[in-house]
Amino acid sequence: MGRFFAHLFGTVLGIGHIPVVPATWTSLAVALLFYLGQPGLTAQIFLLLLFTVTGIFACTALEREYGEDPKQATADEAAGMSLGLLGAPLDPLVVLVAFLLFRLYDVTKPPPARRAEDLPEGWGIMTDDLVAGVYTRLTLALLLWVWRGAPA
Repeated sequence: MGRFFAHLFGTVLGIGHIPVVPATWTSLAVALLFYLGQPGLTAQIFLLLLFTVTGIFACTALEREYGEDPKQATADEAAGMSLGLLGAPLDPLVVLVAFLLFRLYDVTKPPPARRAEDLPEGWGIMTDDLVAGVYTRLTLALLLWVWRGAPA
């Protein structure tokens, strides 16, 4: 993957270059993309796959350029946040709760997320956030079941 594309995809259109909390900004951008765009399930799956596949290669390239798990590499947050919202109702409260849950799980890295970081290069960068996305989506489904009495 060329340097230009690694930076384009790995930093999620440059958001990873924001000097303060780029991971949070990327997560917020994806949450807003889902809320404002209201993509259907097929488009959500496409975005998840796009962020994940390009992220693995782009984050590998960024790690080789900047060092281990660089803060500029935020494609992992885009993929994890997308997974956390996959198939969820995209109303404001649900998206906000998903964003907060994802940031909590991404920062605290409950098992096996921390261990997933040990995978090589872009795989390790991406996988721990995908685990955080799974935890986000499962917690969100449980909360929606409790709040609304129906699975989501």
